[in-house]
Amino acid sequence: MKAYFSLFRIRMIQGLQYRAVALGSVFTRFCWGFMEILAFSAIHQSGGGFSMTFSQTAAYIWMQQAFIHLYNVIDGDQEIEASVNNGSIAYELARPMDLYGNWMAQCLANRLSPTLLNCLPVLAIALLTPVPYRLSFPGVRATGLFLVSTMLALGVAGAIATLMHITMFYTTSQRGVKIIGRAVMGFFGGGLIPLPYFPEAFQKAVGLLPFASTQSTPLLIYSGSLTGRDVAFAMGLQVFWLAVLTMFGHCAMGRTLKRVVVQGG
Repeated sequence: MKAYFSLFRIRMIQGLQYRAVALGSVFTRFCWGFMEILAFSAIHQSGGGFSMTFSQTAAYIWMQQAFIHLYNVIDGDQEIEASVNNGSIAYELARPMDLYGNWMAQCLANRLSPTLLNCLPVLAIALLTPVPYRLSFPGVRATGLFLVSTMLALGVAGAIATLMHITMFYTTSQRGVKIIGRAVMGFFGGGLIPLPYFPEAFQKAVGLLPFASTQSTPLLIYSGSLTGRDVAFAMGLQVFWLAVLTMFGHCAMGRTLKRVVVQGG
């Protein structure tokens, strides 16, 4: 584990260097989040019964924008993609490290480092936004559950991303996988529209899938849409999917490396 932690720390330090990019990201996140909140405000004003109030929706969107890099499954791992495309993956295979653990550590660091630069400024701006668009504080208990759920979501996102990277051994380009993955994660993970805006039967079915464990669960906990036993069940699903996806990814990596051939030199 010491080697994986060192790799994780190196990637974290590398990601924290780009402060100018982080400032641009903060501005983008605020503008995009505020436009989304205005759109949902119009939806609520037009009528219709929703299981999610407007204040809960505003909290959901602000926290989503603050932690968007952490919940991101598709982008952020250019080094891994390049290593497979140009053949430098051979150097990774020569190291006395498990490749799955190596990639998983990189995926986690690539999502956590930009989040540390992005989340605090976005949250500060969201807390100063006028009512009713302001980010609300749900309480110490809900915030603590949100942080635990967010760490589980990071693990699930990293496990899914690593599985997607394994498919690069079987395809000439990962573009198609990314397009499909972005659509699936955005829709079923609550990235485009919060799941409580869908019919109840749809919510229950999608809530059992691993996609909801990446961002929908922690965001619903913070916003107050998920309470009581539903929180324990949803976080239990996060633990379940993290274990299943990690074991499946490790097995898939082992099976793939038995057949991989690196040409060139």
